Amino acid sequence: MGVNKYNRILLKLSGESLLGKEKYGIDPKMIDFYAEEINKVHKLGVQIGIVIGGGNIFRGVGNNNETIERATGDYMGMLATMINSLALQSACEAKGIFTRLMSAIEMRQIAELYIRRRAIRHLEKGRIVIFGAGTGHPFFSTDTAASLRAVEIEADIILKGTRVDGVYDSDPEKNVNAKLFTDITYSDVIQKKLRVMDMTAISLCQENNLPIGVFNFGVSDNLLKIIQGEKLGTVIR
Repeated sequence: MGVNKYNRILLKLSGESLLGKEKYGIDPKMIDFYAEEINKVHKLGVQIGIVIGGGNIFRGVGNNNETIERATGDYMGMLATMINSLALQSACEAKGIFTRLMSAIEMRQIAELYIRRRAIRHLEKGRIVIFGAGTGHPFFSTDTAASLRAVEIEADIILKGTRVDGVYDSDPEKNVNAKLFTDITYSDVIQKKLRVMDMTAISLCQENNLPIGVFNFGVSDNLLKIIQGEKLGTVIR
């Protein structure tokens, strides 16, 4: 067995990716696939933190919504991330992986309250830690939550799993001639307004010199290959 390129990672997943072939909610086959891909890396001894969005259930609301104010909509989105986090926790534990779900909002019956030092201790003991409820504050996305948690746990890299092969200069699902970047700087992402993560998340990574890897998580073994040092997708540094 070779030496892992990364020893501690923060895996960022979108809620929409859990839809699979469903129109709403969670596709059981998709969550099982994710758990299996995570398990392959866990078996190598890699310490894994996970942040998952809630867009398959509730994305939050824009400023033009007159029924639900922005802050309330964002709190609703945080609750949606907890539903997805519970589902992923259950799928991982069905494969024999010890996990801990930590919430930025107190929910004693279903999750531990997020405490940085406790999270790091769980990781050191080989438990997968799923961080739910975003940052616990409205007006911040789960991308920002992923960047914040990655910095706090001193992760080697954020790995953002998507349904495309990396970061392109335009949407590859709409433009067949879209160009894939293999390496790109934080500044280029900001200047070119590439839709990778929101600007707050990118800036936080830039300030803390934390690389971001963007790859297609829908392809079996892609996560494993990245951990073992194979060049896949895009690295932002």
